[in-house]
Amino acid sequence: MSEVIKNKAYTDWLKQLKDKVRTAQIKAAVKVNEELLRLYWFFGSQIVEKQKKANWGEGFLKQLSNDLQSEFPEMKGFSATNLKYMRNGYLFFRDAIRPQPADVSKNRPQLVDELDNQPFFRIPWGHNREIISKCKDIEEALFYVQKTIENGWSRNVLVHQIESDLFRRSSKAISNFWQTLPAPHSDLALQTLKDPYHFDFLTMREKYDERELGNALRDISKPIGVSEYKLMKRLPEEYQSSLPTIEEIEQELMKNKEDYE
Repeated sequence: MSEVIKNKAYTDWLKQLKDKVRTAQIKAAVKVNEELLRLYWFFGSQIVEKQKKANWGEGFLKQLSNDLQSEFPEMKGFSATNLKYMRNGYLFFRDAIRPQPADVSKNRPQLVDELDNQPFFRIPWGHNREIISKCKDIEEALFYVQKTIENGWSRNVLVHQIESDLFRRSSKAISNFWQTLPAPHSDLALQTLKDPYHFDFLTMREKYDERELGNALRDISKPIGVSEYKLMKRLPEEYQSSLPTIEEIEQELMKNKEDYE
């Protein structure tokens, strides 16, 4: 048996490597979360537009839900309830996207002026649903988004802070915080990593053939996209449809939770 290295230089280096892995995991999870919320934002805007112009009535959301779930049975995000949250979220947060006056001081906290910088793209959808449901205006909502990212709040902690009215009991200044990543050891990071909406979003039908998969990857030029494609090609056929379920992944994450503490 090889000797276990207990040298401080090695353990310090190992810690750096572990931190690098965790940071990379969080960056990947945040990017998946961002793309999912962009999709939800698009759906919300489309639903608002169709309800304004088309004479379909409120019931069309139920039909839309059925049609989408029929096409994407793996995705739980297309329930009628969640489609309503997409619509309400778009109506609520679109007020945060507004041009800033040219004479605004650079030192003054500003709301967001571009969709690409939307801070609510950086927290899980479950957190956003709570904020949409419980906050009265956009300033209050952005305050709780900021505090969630800064403090790494879990969804339960966020709900507690909203219900205890932290917004009105503390400073309400909103800073430019939207480029901040969740702290690697925080509850927010763990929830972002294991968000079941992400796993549903990334699920692909077993019937995809190589040509279809190539068209999913046509515009992906970064190494991560290419490596994922190569990995799928190299997997034995009998394993390609045997990937772990959401529950299995969550159990594994919880078993390894001590690595984050």
